[in-house]
Amino acid sequence: MSVLTSGLGPHRIQFKNATEVTMFTLVGFTDDFKLQVYLFLVFLAIYIFTLVGNLGLVLLVVVDSRLHNPMYYFLSVSSFLDACYSSVITPKMLVNFLSENKSISFLGCVTQMMLFVTFGTTECFLLAAMAYDRYVAIYNPLLYSVNMSPRVYVPLITASYAGGIMHATLHTVATFSLSFCASNEIRHVFCDIPPLLAISCSDTHINQLLLFYFVGSIEVFTILIVLISYGFIFMAILKVRSAEGRRKVFSTCGSHLTGVSIYHGTILFMYVRPSSSYALDHDMIVSIFYTIVIPMLNPIIYSLRNKDVKEAMKKLVERNWFINKVHF
Repeated sequence: MSVLTSGLGPHRIQFKNATEVTMFTLVGFTDDFKLQVYLFLVFLAIYIFTLVGNLGLVLLVVVDSRLHNPMYYFLSVSSFLDACYSSVITPKMLVNFLSENKSISFLGCVTQMMLFVTFGTTECFLLAAMAYDRYVAIYNPLLYSVNMSPRVYVPLITASYAGGIMHATLHTVATFSLSFCASNEIRHVFCDIPPLLAISCSDTHINQLLLFYFVGSIEVFTILIVLISYGFIFMAILKVRSAEGRRKVFSTCGSHLTGVSIYHGTILFMYVRPSSSYALDHDMIVSIFYTIVIPMLNPIIYSLRNKDVKEAMKKLVERNWFINKVHF
């Protein structure tokens, strides 16, 4: 540990190198090798399904002209985010299941946290933007293409990413400005904020406040947008006379509401609570749910409840079957 000292008399200031630890060890779930192999196979299957499902939805939106509207552009961006979100965490976790060396470099840990928080926060903002998009489409469908033109939805997507990057930068800088001299063992499968604060030998009070208030503010802001948007949507539904029209609206909005409820529920449970209530082993399971399981569920939620997506999938499969039949 290096110490640089400068001072004049009693007003001496000391600057300490805050990166005493150069490597971290991701302890993970268990030391039982047989269980680790089982977990490897389970999470490998989840990861493959996540990539195929989410990138498949992106492909559908690109190739099917019927899906070329803002609603599906938002959905494709969300699916791409989910694929990236899972890819930040899962490959390293899979390697650690089968490796005795479960270390991650200091820079690798910084990068993983930066990307993880960026994608997670961007997802929050994007879900709020998708709720606003549904409000615009349902409340005044005749003006939808005008009110949700590229001049509107492109800045919304860009702002979501910008907000995610700024939020991630804040927490990454704040976390890795701490000293890690007591232990380098992270009781987690990735570099999440609470387990890193738990092994720091610095005062983490400010970090805990930043986590609580910034995550809480983002959650309140984005959830309010969702609630207000759906408040207007339900008012519009009451004006719809046909049962078929109401069914279509509920089908369109139901998948989004399901995704919002699951995602925000786990985020609130993980981060917006007193630090004294953290239980790292239990929280590790919850964080695995929203970083790995939810990205797998989203393609199912959005495709099974969406008639246009199902028809686009059917059309793509039939076209590929016809091409293969002609080829052979």
